[in-house]
Amino acid sequence: MTPPSSAPLTSPAPDTRNRRWNEPFGEAALEAETVARILELPAFAHVSARDFPAWLPLEAIIANDGRLRRFKRGQTIIRKGDYGNSLFVILEGSIVGLAAAPKNTRAARPRRRPSWLRALRLLSERRKPPEYRPPRCTRAGYQYAPYHGHDPRTVEDIDALEAEGSSFRLDAPQMFGELAALTRSPRSASVFVAEDETLLFELRWQGLREIHDWSPVFRQQIDGLYHERGLVTRLQEYPLFDHLDTAALDEIAAHSLFETYSNFDWTQRFKRARATHGADSGGIIDEEPQICAQGNHVDGLLLINSGFARVSERVDHGARTVRHLSRNDTFGLEGIAAAQEERGPEHRASLHAIGYVDIIRIPTHLVRRLVLPNLPGRLLKPETLPALSAETETMRQGMMDFFVDHRFINGENAMVINIDRCFGCDDFVRACATAHHNNPRFVRHGYTFENAMVVNACMHCTDPICLIGYPTGAIDGTVVIQDRICIGCATCANYCPYNNIRMIDIRDRDGERIADWEGQTIARATKCDLCFDQLTGPACAQACPHDALTRINIRDTKFLMKWLA
Repeated sequence: MTPPSSAPLTSPAPDTRNRRWNEPFGEAALEAETVARILELPAFAHVSARDFPAWLPLEAIIANDGRLRRFKRGQTIIRKGDYGNSLFVILEGSIVGLAAAPKNTRAARPRRRPSWLRALRLLSERRKPPEYRPPRCTRAGYQYAPYHGHDPRTVEDIDALEAEGSSFRLDAPQMFGELAALTRSPRSASVFVAEDETLLFELRWQGLREIHDWSPVFRQQIDGLYHERGLVTRLQEYPLFDHLDTAALDEIAAHSLFETYSNFDWTQRFKRARATHGADSGGIIDEEPQICAQGNHVDGLLLINSGFARVSERVDHGARTVRHLSRNDTFGLEGIAAAQEERGPEHRASLHAIGYVDIIRIPTHLVRRLVLPNLPGRLLKPETLPALSAETETMRQGMMDFFVDHRFINGENAMVINIDRCFGCDDFVRACATAHHNNPRFVRHGYTFENAMVVNACMHCTDPICLIGYPTGAIDGTVVIQDRICIGCATCANYCPYNNIRMIDIRDRDGERIADWEGQTIARATKCDLCFDQLTGPACAQACPHDALTRINIRDTKFLMKWLA
């Protein structure tokens, strides 16, 4: 990445800077008549425009962050496992949802994939100046069209789909999809169109989150829907409840409690803790919100609904990390199973929130009466690690603390360098630059433990906190920043806990920085995009001649330890 410099500025015509809502969610902003119709729906009827500031009117949110979509019978609207980014309201027709994968589907025509011809053209074309980008990008001009790696599905027989069980049907004017969009979590069910010419209103998560933040009535409505339809579906995803019938799940859902620890926006708190305590793991643990303390009695089964948590044990006057928990993990089951009295035994370890954690707490008496009977024994046994040498165990423990303290466990495609193998040839840097028109997408430094360096490159996180507050939706999922939408507000860069998104002054064809009509340089957000348009995947990993670099899910510790050794 080319840093800002004192090079001369070029000033294009006025209003060349991208602005919020220059690119509405649909082909164009919704008309006033359509907006009025949507605001009369039950989902928004009680939302007051007076709750919103003058610079963010409710009508403008609906008009610019919403769009209308018409579907035919059998088409897929959302798929289970995909990350949610929008809410849907049924205007006409109906839909069918299914928590399991459908059996009678056929693949639609696949999207166009990157080609060898494009790869060869990229190598032979003339290099552009570093960070050359048009200052004002439009739909007809410069935009990304990333390949998402999966195809839409069309259901042949909706009636057979509903007969599969665990399905649900929603009709106009009900809404769906709001929970996954608000919590940055995968969709819990696949949804298909049940009638021809079904018309939906889709509100992208930027607008959804603004309405959720400013309207207390809407917030209460979402919380009610979570209890009504989201909890039983979530419980079905835990192997712990596979042996329970619907009546038991309904009873557990009715008495469960929802708890959240830390804030959705945990970046600044984490950065302060890391700057204050450095490599002191115990000090960082003390900064993390405590969910359960070692020595306290077990008062319920905790299910991790989203986020990460740290399990730690007291050692002398400090603490050591035992393991970390993430979505669908549990805490407290062994204690409940071993309890001989109502009070129960004490927790053998403490549980702390790593960033934002959403927890479902199930009362102990329900676990004993409904869950423990007929529960497979393998689910009661704690995970055991293979016997390791003292040196390897010390390294494993230190690496566990290192990854958890720095929150690297959030990374699903982190760039890790084995320093013992690296010869400093910089081939991976040149490969990244070649793949991105002479603009490398990472900074070659990072935090190091033993022989492992986690490089300052986008890790494509499980919990992509960079998306919080992002006003335009310029980040496509967690892969690509779309230049046609990015307004240079630096929100994503400021929210990234790892400093893996950089703001770069863009340049013209002569390599000179561009300024707007006020004389201010125009910056764009830049980060690793995993070479989404390359046939062979990330160029950095392919170019390293010594197998000294890998892209890895940090939670795959077995592979990482083997590779580092």
